Amino acid sequence: MIDREKFKENFVYLDKEVVIEIIDIFLDEYKERLTNLQMNISAMDWAGLKFNAHSLKGVIANFMDPQTIELSRMLDERAKLQEDNGLQELFSELKTATDSLVTELNDLKKEFI
Repeated sequence: MIDREKFKENFVYLDKEVVIEIIDIFLDEYKERLTNLQMNISAMDWAGLKFNAHSLKGVIANFMDPQTIELSRMLDERAKLQEDNGLQELFSELKTATDSLVTELNDLKKEFI
């Protein structure tokens, strides 16, 4: 769940249009990012998984959603350690959390329009 107070603090100096654009970029890219993560997991591509999980973590951090940040951090760490135990389950949790984040961002975006 987005910490709305921290979210607003993070974007306080940006115009509403810029905040909407940042949200829209994420909304346009997140499905491809998740697809890439799933492909990395299926192929046990540790370098790709590390890169994509770390990248997703950085993007999600902008939105102040602690659960999704933590899940992406854990996926990043597992890739770094090349630890496949529970990897698919962790990805499933991340996907569910990201889907919830997307719903929240779509709602939050309405406040900026």
